[in-house]
Parts: sequence; C-alpha cells; structure tokens
Amino acid sequence: MKKILTAAVAAAAMITASCDVERLPNGSMSAEQVTGNPEASLDALMNGVYAQLKTWSDPMHRCGEYAGDNMMIRGNSTDAFFEFISFARTPNNYRLQNFWDYGYKGIAQASNIINMFEEGKSAEVDNALGECYYVRGMLYFYFVRAYGRPYYQAPEKNLGVPIVNGTPEDVIGDLHLDDRATVAQTYEQVISDLRKAEELITVDKGPAYASKGAAQAMLSRVYLYMSGTYENPNNEYARLAVEYADKVINSGDYSLVSRDDLMKYPTIVPENNPEAIFVVKRVETEFSGFDHYYGIGGMYANIGGMGWGEMYASAKYIDLLNETGRNDWREESYYLSDARAAYIEPTYETTLAKDPVTGEQNVPYEVIRFIVWTTPDVQDYVQLRIHRDANGVPVDAYDTKTDDNGNTVIDNTYPLTAVDAAQDIYSITYTTEKGGKQTVDGFIDYYISLNRVYPQFYITKCSREGEESHLHSPVISRLSEIYLNRAEANAKLGQYGQALQDLNLVRGRAIIGGEYPTLDATNAAELIDKERTLELAYQAERSYDVFRNGGTLTRHYPGAHTQSQEIPATEYRVVYYIPQNAINAYPGTLTQNPTDNAGVILN
Repeated sequence: MKKILTAAVAAAAMITASCDVERLPNGSMSAEQVTGNPEASLDALMNGVYAQLKTWSDPMHRCGEYAGDNMMIRGNSTDAFFEFISFARTPNNYRLQNFWDYGYKGIAQASNIINMFEEGKSAEVDNALGECYYVRGMLYFYFVRAYGRPYYQAPEKNLGVPIVNGTPEDVIGDLHLDDRATVAQTYEQVISDLRKAEELITVDKGPAYASKGAAQAMLSRVYLYMSGTYENPNNEYARLAVEYADKVINSGDYSLVSRDDLMKYPTIVPENNPEAIFVVKRVETEFSGFDHYYGIGGMYANIGGMGWGEMYASAKYIDLLNETGRNDWREESYYLSDARAAYIEPTYETTLAKDPVTGEQNVPYEVIRFIVWTTPDVQDYVQLRIHRDANGVPVDAYDTKTDDNGNTVIDNTYPLTAVDAAQDIYSITYTTEKGGKQTVDGFIDYYISLNRVYPQFYITKCSREGEESHLHSPVISRLSEIYLNRAEANAKLGQYGQALQDLNLVRGRAIIGGEYPTLDATNAAELIDKERTLELAYQAERSYDVFRNGGTLTRHYPGAHTQSQEIPATEYRVVYYIPQNAINAYPGTLTQNPTDNAGVILN
C-alpha cells in the first residue's frame, strides 16, 4: 500500500492526503519509513491508534454524561457542551464536531493498519490487527448510539453512521462515499469487528490496550443494546449478551475490588486495578498547569486550585445514594451507606466562628439543607442556620436579614421535627413567595459553599488517579458493568433468580446489607436501572441507558437546566445531529438526523 493516511481525517469524508502517522506522544513518520519496513513500524502505528482515543475520549464523555441526570450545572454556559445538557440540539457544535472527527481518525488509523497487514504472518501482527478491530468496532458503536436511534426503534430504517473502513484508493480524483448505513448495518459492522478482535487477540497487555476480554465485554454491551426493552425484549440478543458476559466473568482475568477499594476506585491506576477491562490511558506528563482545568474532571471539581468546579452531583443522584441510609460526609461523623458516595465531596465551610445572630463564639456553621419549589417549575436548595437546645437537639432553623442599623437579625424561625434523629434528618415547613408553604425533609449538616446559588457537591470520580489532580483514564469497560449487563439480559429472558444474583453482587459490595430480596417482572426494570445509575455514573452511560430501554429522561431537581423538561425515547433529540461541517465536506450525500418529531421513525 502506497500510503498510510492516519494523521487527520477530513471533517466529513474521514480521509486525508497527509502522509504523516500520529505517534504517542507526538511526532510523525514518513510514508517511506512505514512502507519500507512495515513490521518494524507496527508499534509506532499502534501507538497512533491509541493516541486518537485520547483526544476522542473527552468529547465522548461530555456527549454521554452531560445529557443524563447524574449531574447539574451552576448556570447557563456559552460553551458548546451546554447544548448537551439543555438538549438544544444544533449541528454547529465544535465539541460534537470533535467527537466525530477524532473518532473517525481512530477508525481510519485502525482500518489502514488492518488493510496493510495480512493475517497469519505472526502472532504479534495478528494481535495488533485484533487490537485495531476492537478500536474500530468500539468507535463505531459509540457513534451509532450517539447519532443513531435506539436499536429497538426500526433499526433497518433508521440511519447509523457512514462505514468508511480505511483510506479510499483515490482521495484526489472522483471520490464518492456512500451515505450513512442503517442502524442495523452499523451494528453488524460493530459485531463483525469485535468478533474478529476476539478471534485474533491472544496477548493481554493490560487495561490500557485492547484485549480479548475487552472485545467480549463490549460485545456483551452491544448485544444488550440490541436486546429490546423490558416490555418487548429480543431473546436472541439477550442470550448473546449473557453469553459474552459469561465469557468475561468466567475467564478469571478480572475480579471485583473490595468495598474499601471501591471507595477509592478513581485513585487506582488502571494497571493495578483487577476490575479494569479497558480504559483510555492518560498519564501525568500529558498535563501541565492549566491543562487540568480543561480535562473531564476539571468541570466537576476544583482540586489543588485547579478546575472550574461548575458541575455537581445532581440531587436525584444524591437521593439514590441516600436511599438506604444517609451518607454523612462530615469529618467527625463520616459514614457512607453507599460506597459510591465516596466520589462526592461537598465543599463544607467548617471553620468555627461567631454566630452572627446569637453572638455565640466558636460554633460551626450548622444548617438544615433541603430542597423546595421556589416556583411551580423550579426547585432550589435552601440552607438555614439551626439552633440546638441545651441537650444538643436541633429545635429550629432561621433565616436572616439586615436591619436598618446594618445588623444581621433573625427574619423567620422554622420549627424542626425529627424524622430520623440518629441520621440528623428533620422536617421543616417552609414558605416561598411563589412556591407556597411546603413541608419537606432535610439534613442537619455543615453549610456547603455556593457557586451562584447551588451547593458544591464536587464529583471526583474523574479525578485523582494516582495523585491529587484531575488525572483520569476514561473507563470504557469494567467488570461491574458486565455483571449488570448479565443481570439485565437475564431479566429480559425471565431468568430472575440469576439476574438477582448478579444484581446483588454489585449492590451488596457497595451497600452493606443492601441486597434486594426479590426480583421479578414487576420491579426488574426499576431496580436494575437504579443500580446501573449508581454504579456507572460519570462513565458516559446514563442517557443512553435510559433511551435504549424506551425510558424518559427527567431532571426535576435544582440546576440551570429546564427542570420541567422530559425527554422520552421517542423524541427526535435523543440523538445528536451529524455535524454540519461533516455534511458540507462529505464527498457524497450525508443525511442529517430529523429536526423534529415528525421525522422520527419508530417502527
């Protein structure tokens, strides 16, 4: 082959006339270097494939996670990612463009290596080819779930993405590429690639590299996406999801970490993590200074003075964490009922100071924190200082105002009623101007500092890998997901006992004594969805999980999003637009996704 064209892929055509091959961490190779001794260049070529995933994984995370309900943002943003949060879909979005471009660069690089080398020359070459098949199949899958409609909705009619497997022979002449394949055809490509990877890969080099286990793990997810809804399951694909989950679980190559290690999961480097199957490996030397602001974790927290810290755990997610008992992040009473609450870090103001009203010295800034409707469509947090009686029992809360002399005085006092005193949960009746009188439950806690009007519940699941920074290797597959895949697939097959066993294995690790007693057709969808939400949060899975099972995304909790908005799986906005620049540059027809519900094909 005369050229290895992998340095860049045109925004739409996914091709380029460049002869450079990207390497890790930087640099390029001439076409002559590659074609003169291809096998000697194989390691460098493979480094280029994995390098593409690093740039792709950032917009991949934002497209997948921000459209879900695990997080909230402090306010409207001019950044293009706000469209993912607001569902204000437009085709002119540079982050969406990056997701497309970087992914197709990876597909092009992997495809060109596949086309360059023959199978059977050596175990090393076959293994590398298998890795390329995995990367290509995985990228096509991430594309089809973002740009193509859920599989249960007419996959033979709805469009997926263009299948462009390598650089066309004539990129300068009369080039014409086919339009988008259907969703079904794209899934066929995904499965073909991943099965080929499973066949060819014989060496496991760790979770930073594609492996047989990684291919099988992804196939378990792909078939799960094809397995229909709980109400109308596809048994064939559900069985295949179970089959491939079995392969991963029974291989003995991976094991669930302990509850203690689960609580520090983000800090464990992937190569030391027995649960990690495949990650996009990042290293410290790739970041310097302000780079930490712009990584995935930089939006979720400020660590060591780095990071915007403008997105927080949603009240909906925190409520799920608290469902089996309060998670108390206060240092002196630290207790987590759900181990996954360890990834949430409130920014407490704990400095002892004078109470501005009572004049008492050296008291903590204690509040009751609760959520009320401030208008019929908007919820907000409220944090009110509390009084304790002589026995230390919270008796009331108050808000304050400034009097004519500039003094802080009590404005209103609200009695507190114990709901669960052992967990510091109390009810309060509070009145807002437009929301009226409401009786709600709240937590006695330290005051959490605000960003605009929202308490900062920092998320650290995408930070602190091996150090105190925002270093993070985005997770593609880990073992707990595979157990949940098998649980869901078995539930769809009516094998509720087996499903419950897997579900409780994951849940019981995180919540001591939290296992469910029963699972059946009446509760399987709810309980399995809940556990996937808790376990896979901040891994770019949530919105896709909702829509592939025919659900409706609701975000009735504080934040800058439209809180009353509900997005059903039948809505046109559950998929992203094809980037307009891609359409403009494409050598052929590249059909756009529907721009309203009238264009949606459901059956």
